[in-house]
Amino acid sequence: MVLLVLGAILAQVLESRRSSDAEAKNRSIAVAETFAHSPGLLAALKSPDPSAILQPITEATRKVAGVDFIVVMNDQGIRYTHPLPSKIGQRFVGTIGPSLHGQIYTESVHGPLGHEVQATVPVTAPDGSVPALVSAGLKVKNVTAADNRLLPLILGTGGVAVLVATTGTALIARRVKRQTRGMDPGELARMYEHHNAVLHAVREGVVIVGQDGQLLLANDEARELLGLPAQAEGRHVGDIEGLTPETADLLLSGRTVTDELLHVGSRLVAVNQRPTGPQSRAMGTVATIRDSTELLALSGKAEVAGQRLALLYEAGVGIGTTLDVERTAEELAGVAVPGFADFVTVDLADPVLQGEEPTGGAVNLRRTAVHGIRDDHPFYPCGRLTAFIPSSPMARGFDSGRSQVVPDLEVAHGWRAQDPTWTGHILDYGVHTLITIPLKARGIVLGVVNFWRSQKPEPFDDDDRSLAEELVARAAVSIDNARRYTREHAMAVTLQRSLLPRALPDQSALEVAHRYLPAQSGVSGDWFDVIPLPGSRVALVVGDVVGHGLHAAATMGRLRTAVHNFSTLDVPPNEVLGHLDELVNRIDQEEADSGTGTGVTGATCLYAIYDPTSRLCTIATAGHPPPALVEPDGKVVFPDLPTGPPLGAGGMPYETTQLELTEGTQIVLYTDGLIEERTRDFDVGMDLLRAALSQRDRDPEENCRAVLDALLPEHPQDDVALLIARTRVLGPERVAERDVPSHPAAVADIRAWSAATLDEWGLGELSFATELALSELVTNAIRYGSDPVRVRLLRDRSLILEVCDGSNTSPHLTYAASTDEGGRGLFLVAQLTERWGTRYTPHGKIIWAEQAFPAQVRTLTPQRHETPHAVPLPSP
Repeated sequence: MVLLVLGAILAQVLESRRSSDAEAKNRSIAVAETFAHSPGLLAALKSPDPSAILQPITEATRKVAGVDFIVVMNDQGIRYTHPLPSKIGQRFVGTIGPSLHGQIYTESVHGPLGHEVQATVPVTAPDGSVPALVSAGLKVKNVTAADNRLLPLILGTGGVAVLVATTGTALIARRVKRQTRGMDPGELARMYEHHNAVLHAVREGVVIVGQDGQLLLANDEARELLGLPAQAEGRHVGDIEGLTPETADLLLSGRTVTDELLHVGSRLVAVNQRPTGPQSRAMGTVATIRDSTELLALSGKAEVAGQRLALLYEAGVGIGTTLDVERTAEELAGVAVPGFADFVTVDLADPVLQGEEPTGGAVNLRRTAVHGIRDDHPFYPCGRLTAFIPSSPMARGFDSGRSQVVPDLEVAHGWRAQDPTWTGHILDYGVHTLITIPLKARGIVLGVVNFWRSQKPEPFDDDDRSLAEELVARAAVSIDNARRYTREHAMAVTLQRSLLPRALPDQSALEVAHRYLPAQSGVSGDWFDVIPLPGSRVALVVGDVVGHGLHAAATMGRLRTAVHNFSTLDVPPNEVLGHLDELVNRIDQEEADSGTGTGVTGATCLYAIYDPTSRLCTIATAGHPPPALVEPDGKVVFPDLPTGPPLGAGGMPYETTQLELTEGTQIVLYTDGLIEERTRDFDVGMDLLRAALSQRDRDPEENCRAVLDALLPEHPQDDVALLIARTRVLGPERVAERDVPSHPAAVADIRAWSAATLDEWGLGELSFATELALSELVTNAIRYGSDPVRVRLLRDRSLILEVCDGSNTSPHLTYAASTDEGGRGLFLVAQLTERWGTRYTPHGKIIWAEQAFPAQVRTLTPQRHETPHAVPLPSP
């Protein structure tokens, strides 16, 4: 009997020890599992510093749960928490493989705290992965100490327990501890209180559904969100009144969902559903439900705000791409459709389109742009000038400078009174609402922008007004910039055209056609000129000043005036370019000294003189492209000319080239804007020019059109000046010349010869004045000049007298005193002729004078096809 009692007592002691171990393991499992499924753990693990968040929580939980440690680690076993802070960041002591596969694993190890009993539980993510582990446990010595404290009680009651109900007590104790997982009644009560408080206080609905489809649990939030009746728990989900079919199907499906949205009445709820753990085989799924109605509204507002920001960004990059008023208005209309309005119309004051500021009220507004979702719109067409009545939103907006919102056009009597027939068409089309925004820049109203809706059912409101005002404000700056550019461009073009030849002078040596086209981006300094010279000769000039704008145009005017002045000196082309080069250098130096810094940045020029009596064309160029010569048979030649430096470069002399041209040859002069373009090389432009000119029997006017059609780009970036001149010849029947012997008696012969020549030409009325003038000029040549002396008469648009000799001394007009015996010859010549002058040749000089024809004499254009250089006539 004693041995039986001792055996029973020993068995009780052993059972107590084993129960303490089981209790320690169960407590470790419960604590680790509870912490692993705690809300917010996954979010804390994803934070930049999980230890900072989890360490204080685990320590507080460890003390309340009665365990010696709670360790949270990643899937590599690196600790985030530990009772000893120095162990954080080190590898966990224990086995983690089973837990990484979703199992709960218990073991006894020698860890940082000594001999420990620990349980490791997986932390499961919504997608089923295991990103972390939680381990909790106790030190073995604490478990043993608890057992030793129970030993006296066991010994005292052991005998009675053995005798009364040893077996029954052991069985009951084992069953109770298994069902409560080692928790005492106090712990069970606290856990129930916490569970109940969490279920009813949390702001998310919680629904637990069993495997048989019964509703096992629904907290207060779930009842309110889903509209569940009071006695819903315990009933099959499909039989619960008030539960929508979509919600019931989801709860019964058992599938895993994350933030799936469902409409429940007027609410939008987000549902997260997971199956319960393997330890809860009696249950099926757990669903959490969150009210997202307000979030949906906020997201809708955020989406609208994002769309408006995108519209404003598109307006910022899409409006104002050019400096053209009409194009900018079209870009504004295009940006707002269809994102903001179904149709947009832009009405501008007429002066704005001309580059000026509007004056007066909204009497005349011109429809500048119309854009919409359909082309068959019912609005006024582009280009129409409309006088809006004061009651219309357009007139009110233009006059007041404030936007006008018309939510319902059907009842907008002021708008309908503008044009009842037309507004009726607009209403029949389905347009129902309008916003009119004044297009205002720098305090000046330039026009109005009208936004219309037809397919969008919602009317315009104050939010739409603010967006439209900001959109139009951005466009207004671009339109005002385009307006001001239009004004400045028009001023520059006007200035440049005023500086260019308004009409070409009358002359018989050349048949001339010309074109001048300013660049779209701004005027430049291109120019051309046709200048008659003495002796029926004509100078052709083409030049280009580098740069754009008013300064380039003004510089061009200065250079053109200088060319005219230097041409009066009647010097060779190379000397004219030399004078121009000196002038440009002087201009640059003067402006550099004054500090303005607006000198001539560069200029090129080509100067050519054509003589119809000799068919010689003398050319000099200063950095300018060579001319093209189109022969009568259509062959195009680019002569090889010595190209001098551009004007202002200095340091190098200019050279001339003489070309003998067949009658009918066309001289083509141009600026580089014709042949140079960003999309093609210089050589390609020259080839295109050659091809455009290679046609027979075309006059200069036809060649001008052909060249521009072939070479002019759609949007010229530089000015284009084109001058085409077809040569004519002054025939031998209109030229008379002869040599003069070097003795005074020859003067009488010259007088007789000139009288006979004039009679032959039908100009006998001019004989007296011509004889006197020739007598004085020939006498001066014999007396003061040197051999050879030569006389030539030319019948062109006037009668031209020329006396040349080998001397370089120039006569001067003087006023003789009453006592002087001579000195009146040139004065007499000046009185008898319209004009006279001197020009120098490589072999001497020529004194020339011109006499106007009598009124009854008709000026004939020479039509000869060939003539020798000079035709001497025999002496009478």
